[in-house]
Amino acid sequence: MNKLGIGRRDKVQQFMTITGASEKVALQALKVSDWNLEGAFDVFYSQSQVKSSADTRRLEELYNRYKDPYADMILADGISLLCNDMQVDPQDIVMLVLSWHMKAATMCEFSKQEFIGGLQSLGIDSLEKLREKLPFMRSEMKDEHKFREIYNFAFSWAKEKGQKSLALDTAIGMWQLLFAEKEWPLVEHWCQFLQARHNKAISRDTWSQLLEFARNVDPALSNYDAEGAWPYLIDEFVEYLTENSIVQIGQMSDWSQKC
Repeated sequence: MNKLGIGRRDKVQQFMTITGASEKVALQALKVSDWNLEGAFDVFYSQSQVKSSADTRRLEELYNRYKDPYADMILADGISLLCNDMQVDPQDIVMLVLSWHMKAATMCEFSKQEFIGGLQSLGIDSLEKLREKLPFMRSEMKDEHKFREIYNFAFSWAKEKGQKSLALDTAIGMWQLLFAEKEWPLVEHWCQFLQARHNKAISRDTWSQLLEFARNVDPALSNYDAEGAWPYLIDEFVEYLTENSIVQIGQMSDWSQKC
């Protein structure tokens, strides 16, 4: 590793720290991914030997630790215990990422198949390994493609069973959580606007289109197209911003350069 430049040596060290892999494995994954750290993580965690290393018996024992005594599922109390064991707050964004890996259908619930299948896909069969994966799962929020997948997953995951729309309070909480990771300067104004002017459940279309708006429209609205196909709620939000002089053309443009 001494022959590598400082930048590549740092990437090898980061990879080894987060994955627990050997230097040899780190070098192989980074070389295959052309020294892209996120790509190297994908290569490493998609390897069949990593998945098969998860011991089914140990996963069953782990599942039984959190399973509800009256149902063959992990419910709110089990999730709380899991968070305590992981040493994370239940509101931590990493729990959303973990639920995404498990393909969980509902917030605060894991079926046996979701729990065991999700941990197997991550190569996890113990609490220690789960804690070791936390930095990797947090890093996934920095990947634009994965962030979009997790964002879209969050709508179905967070809504009440049998409902087509997402309760407003829940939607606001999820937006504040998600956009704390992908900074959007208008998120608090958006939430205040909804509480003042909308006060209704959020449709999937509005949920999806807001991410497009946040990613593509400059916070100063300099490139906002009033004739674009935005949901009416987003158009009303733009009117709210301008009517209340919250946004003035030409301000906050630096943010758009970071996206």
